[in-house]
Amino acid sequence: MAQNSSVLNEKAGGSAAGAFGSGALGSPRRAGDRVVECLEAYGVKWIFGVPGAKIDPVYDALLDGGPQLIVVRHEQNAAFMAAAVGRLTGQPGVVLVTSGPGTANLATGLLTATTEGDPLVAICGAVSRGDRLKRTHQSMDAVGMLTAVTKSAGEVSVADNVPEAIANAFRQATQEPKGAAAVVLPYDVLTDSTTVSMKTPHWVPQLGAAPAASITRAAQLLKDAQFPVILAGARAGSDRAVAALHRLLGAAKLPVVETFQAAGVISHELEEHYLGRVGLFRNQPGDVLLHKADLILAIGYDFVEYEPSKWNKDHLRRIIHLDELSADLDDYYRPTVELRGDVAETMDALAGQIDGLTLSASASAVVATERARLAEADLPIHRDDESEGVHPAELTLAMRALLPDDTTVLCDVGSHYIYMARHFRTYHPRTLLFSNGQQTLGVALPWAIAATLVRPGTPVVSVSGDGGFLYSAMELETAVRLGSKFTHIIFNDGTYDMVAFQQQGKYGRTSGVQLGDYDAVKYAESFGAYGYRVTHLDDFAAVLEQAMNDDGPSIIDVRVDYRNNRDELMADLESDVLL
Repeated sequence: MAQNSSVLNEKAGGSAAGAFGSGALGSPRRAGDRVVECLEAYGVKWIFGVPGAKIDPVYDALLDGGPQLIVVRHEQNAAFMAAAVGRLTGQPGVVLVTSGPGTANLATGLLTATTEGDPLVAICGAVSRGDRLKRTHQSMDAVGMLTAVTKSAGEVSVADNVPEAIANAFRQATQEPKGAAAVVLPYDVLTDSTTVSMKTPHWVPQLGAAPAASITRAAQLLKDAQFPVILAGARAGSDRAVAALHRLLGAAKLPVVETFQAAGVISHELEEHYLGRVGLFRNQPGDVLLHKADLILAIGYDFVEYEPSKWNKDHLRRIIHLDELSADLDDYYRPTVELRGDVAETMDALAGQIDGLTLSASASAVVATERARLAEADLPIHRDDESEGVHPAELTLAMRALLPDDTTVLCDVGSHYIYMARHFRTYHPRTLLFSNGQQTLGVALPWAIAATLVRPGTPVVSVSGDGGFLYSAMELETAVRLGSKFTHIIFNDGTYDMVAFQQQGKYGRTSGVQLGDYDAVKYAESFGAYGYRVTHLDDFAAVLEQAMNDDGPSIIDVRVDYRNNRDELMADLESDVLL
């Protein structure tokens, strides 16, 4: 992560020296107005937040123009929405909050964005400089708190530094590894005037391909390998990287295993290369491929997605690390070659040297076997016993069959998240989103609101458990107010089941997982949203069709049967198939 600082670019008060870009000096304007001016320069379309006295100069400036202001019900959800904009577009989403608890409430959202590589800029109000060290209302060490959950955080001490602090935050947020950057703005700094402006964006320059000698060495390793496998990670999911990966697969017939955050990097046309997703429990077809491989080409892979101790526990695989970032060394991750450079350009350069590469007959046989396992796992098996609810795999497969390929699906955390990762096939990058680094509850519904803004006119579906839904369900009011059109599906079993089945596996009993019941349909309707309840799979298709045609947000509460989750999700990690 980038170094944090308590003060950003401090200069003598009133000086405009060192301002960026042409036309940097102009008529004096309130620093709060300069914030909006800078956000416009960086192409920001939406600002998510909750107002307050210490940030109201910026809220006042937004009345005169600038990005669309979206006031939400909780700052944490504002951060989730901004992070979703960042993940879906590649450009930072923005939150605008006040001092004290307004800033503190961002913590989980900023931590999630930073861990999972979602660019986000947080603009936080603070008490005036004269009150900074006093015990006054909402006085706090904001930078100290924000430093723990962002790539960079700093407090601006003079008005002249405001535009450049905002611009540098955008650069920090978009420089790999992407994440959250925070700027703390004292109230009296926001009301001061400055002639410094930032009307021209200064993005971080793009890297070129990795060094040619390293690419040649990596190509030879791939040619010499008996069973090379690609592990595609989160940073392989940009539009440019996905296009380059497709060109690479056109040159070399290599199997690809996706992490959860790389979902969708393999298209319909290249489906023969797809060997499933890996994450959490080591028992999937992709795990078999990684286990049997003698060489792993890791593209844009981050340890937080699926730790290397899971897939290289015997230390037998050679590794080619292809990423914009240098490798984090680990006992289980010691690359033979590091290809550090622009991911897309490096893949294109590598593709030119391995054109015509194919797997051996023995490796191809393993791929065929595991692709058959994938296909078998996705065969619908309608279960007659629905006395305890719909089987979660059946519900997931039904969703996949009913939803068009251009649907953006936002997945919360819980047992349903594992079923979605394993069974919900998607063919376009960033159309199936998971919180796979922090595994944060409550992200799905705020993400869905953001997706309706970024991708208007396309289908949007979010999915959560009954526990995660209530973490952010108050934003249904925001969705109704905005006219957002999406469908949220609740996998409802009345427990924190993902915790429960793991406790059961460890201790033979559970603790703290039982939840109370609530009427999700009436809850939705109380906000002016639509609500539906499903207890049998046969009813789901008609209800989903109705919900997708509603003119606003809709909730489908589905009773699910999680009784077999321990056996189905936590199968023997050292089963015969891995040996």
